[in-house]
Amino acid sequence: MKYISTRGQSPALSFEETMLTGLAPDGGLYVPETIPAMTADEIAALAGLPYEEIAFRVMRPFIGDSFEDAHFRDLIGKAYAGFGHEARAPLVQLGPNHFLLELFHGPTLAFKDFAMQLIGQLFEDVLTRRGERVTIVGATSGDTGSAAIEAFRGLDAVDVCILYPHGRVSEVQRRQMTTPSEANVHALAVDGDFDDCQAAVKAMFADHAFRDEVRLAAVNSINWARVLAQVVYYFSSAVSLGAPHRQVSFTVPTGNFGDIFAGYIARQMGLPIDRLVIATNRNDILHRTIRDGAYVKEGVEPTISPSMDIQVSSNFERALFDAYGRDAGAVAQLMDELKARGGFPVSQGAIGALRDIYDSGRCSEEETAATITTTFRGTGEIVCPHTAVGIKVAEEQGASATPMITLATAHPAKFPDAVEAATGVHPPLPKRMADLYDRSERVTRVANDLAAIEAVIREKRAK
Repeated sequence: MKYISTRGQSPALSFEETMLTGLAPDGGLYVPETIPAMTADEIAALAGLPYEEIAFRVMRPFIGDSFEDAHFRDLIGKAYAGFGHEARAPLVQLGPNHFLLELFHGPTLAFKDFAMQLIGQLFEDVLTRRGERVTIVGATSGDTGSAAIEAFRGLDAVDVCILYPHGRVSEVQRRQMTTPSEANVHALAVDGDFDDCQAAVKAMFADHAFRDEVRLAAVNSINWARVLAQVVYYFSSAVSLGAPHRQVSFTVPTGNFGDIFAGYIARQMGLPIDRLVIATNRNDILHRTIRDGAYVKEGVEPTISPSMDIQVSSNFERALFDAYGRDAGAVAQLMDELKARGGFPVSQGAIGALRDIYDSGRCSEEETAATITTTFRGTGEIVCPHTAVGIKVAEEQGASATPMITLATAHPAKFPDAVEAATGVHPPLPKRMADLYDRSERVTRVANDLAAIEAVIREKRAK
C-alpha cells in the first residue's frame, strides 16, 4: 500500500512514512494510491464483533507491512482501553429511523479521541523502534488539540505544540489543553482565528529548514492516519443497523471535512452508504460550495459551535482530488487560486461528482440553540451545539426508508454555557474530569506571526 500527494510532486510513501510525514512536501495531502474494497461477506462478518476487532479488519489493508498483525491488534487495544463505554461508539435512537452515533466517550470527550489515541500508540511505537524524536505541531479549533495533548502527554519520543485561537475555544476545551503538566506538551494561544493557526502550521511545513531542524510531524486531520481511524465507526454503526444488506446515510457536523471524508472512504471500500450529508454552522463554506459550485472564503464568525468556525477546510482538497479524476495538476492550481484570490470555481464535472455523493445544509445560531432545546424536550438527550447542527440538517433531509445516523461529535459538558442556556440543565463533566476547573493552567500567548511562533516552538523543544 502506497500513498500519493494530491498535488503530485512528492514521492509515494508507505503507511508508516505517510503517518510520520503528515503534510506532503509539495503542500498536498496524502491519499492511498488505491482504495482496498471489502466484500459484502466481509462486511457482514463484522456484526457483533468488539469495536477493536472491527478496527483491525477495516484498517489492516491500509497499513501494508508497517506493523505485524498481532502487534497492530495490541496497539488498537491500548488505544481504546480508556474509553468510557464498552461499545466505544454506541448508537442511540432519536426518532423513527434517526440515530445518534455517540463519539464522545474517549478521554477528552470528543470524536477526535478515536484517531488521536491510536496515533499516539502508533507514533510512539514507530519512533521508539527507530530511535527518533519528533515535534508534533497542530492547529485546533478546540477538540483536536486537547485530544493530541492527551494522546501524547508524557511520551518519550514526541514533543507536542498545539496552536489554538486565543479566546475562541470553550473554557473546557482550553483547560483540557492548558492543564496537563507533562513537560513534552505545550499549548500556544495565537492572536487570530483557527484559519490563522492552520495557515501557520502549513507555513511551518513549507519552511523546510525549520521542518528539518525540529523534525516536524502533523496530527491534524491532514494526517492520513487520522482519517483512517475514523473510517472504522462508519462500519461499526452501519453494520449495527443491518449493513451490508441495508443502506444507511450519515449526517456529519464538519468544519475541516476530515470526519465526513472518512465516510467517503468507507463508501469507497464497499460500505452501502446512500448519502453523506455535510452539516455546517453559519460558517458555511462547504454548504455554499455544494450549493453554488464555487469555493469562496468569507470571514470567520464566532459561534456556539466553535470547532466548526472554519473557512479553509483542509481535507476538502482530498475530495477535490477524486472529484477531478485524481488530476494533481488541477488540484494544485485550485489551491494556488485559493491562496491568491481567496476562492475558486469548481468545474461542472467535479461539482457533479461531489453532488453525486454529498448533500449539505446550514444551521444558524438560533436554530442550533432551538435544536438543543427540542431534542432535550422530545427525547431527553442533551446534545452539544455541534451535534445539534447535525441533527437540524439531518431532519431537513426528510423522511426516508434509509436509516440516518447523525454523528454526535462531542460531549455536552464541553460546551456547558450553550447547553444550559438551551435546556436549563448544566451538563456535568464525567467524574474523572470533575476537578478540571481547579487545575492550574500552563499556556503561552503568541502573536499571529510565523517567526514568533517558530521561535516559541524552538524554545519549548529545547527545554
